[in-house]
Amino acid sequence: MAENKNSLGKELTKGIIKENPTLVMLLGMCPTLAVTTQAKNGIGMGLATTFVLLGSNIVISALRKIIPDKVRIPAFIVIIASFVTLIGFLMEGFLPDLYESLGIYLTLITVNCIIFGRAEMFASKNGVVASACDAIGMGIGFTLALFLMGSVREIIGAGQWMGLTIPVMSDNPMLLFIMPAGGFFTLGVIIAFVNKVSKKKPPQELSCKGCPHADACAKNGGDCQ
Repeated sequence: MAENKNSLGKELTKGIIKENPTLVMLLGMCPTLAVTTQAKNGIGMGLATTFVLLGSNIVISALRKIIPDKVRIPAFIVIIASFVTLIGFLMEGFLPDLYESLGIYLTLITVNCIIFGRAEMFASKNGVVASACDAIGMGIGFTLALFLMGSVREIIGAGQWMGLTIPVMSDNPMLLFIMPAGGFFTLGVIIAFVNKVSKKKPPQELSCKGCPHADACAKNGGDCQ
C-alpha cells in the first residue's frame, strides 16, 4: 500500500518540475508563447488544459481495454475534443472576457501535444487513478509555467499584474516583452533558470541507447549504435 501511495505521489508531482511539460519537455509551445502576455490568460489556459487533460486521461484509461487498436488515435481525438467543447461552452458562459482573450487557442487544446502525448504514453497503459494523478501533475506544471511567463511579460512589458498597476514599471514599460520576441526570450530565460535549479546538464554523448525504437531503426538501415 505504501509503495502504491509513493507511486501515485510520484505521478502527481513529476510534472511540476522534473518533467514539466513546458519547461523541461518543451511541449505546448504554441499556447505558451501566444497567450502569456497577461498572467490571467496563462492561468486560464493552464486550468482549461488541466480540465481537458484530467477528463480525457480518466476516460481513455477507463476505456483502454475496449477501444480497438486500429481506431485508437481517432477515438482519443474524439474524447479530447468533447472535453474541449465542454470547457469552451463553460468559459463562454461564465468567463466571456477570458474566453475572448484566449480566442482560437482554446479550441486548439484539442491538438495540444501535451494532452495527446499523455493519452498515448500514459493513460492508455495505466489505471484510472494513476492516470488522473498524472493529468493533475502535468496540468499543474503547465499552469505554473504559463502563469510565471505571463507574470514576467505583463510586469515588464505593461507595468501591470493581474489588473494592478505597478509604480515605476508602468511609466517605462518594455513593450518588447509583450511581443513574440519577448515571449521567446522570457521562455528561454525561465528554462535556463529551471535547468540551473534542478542541476540538469545537457547530454555529453548523443546515441540511441535506451530508445525503444533502436532495434527497428537499425533493421531499416538506421545509424543506431
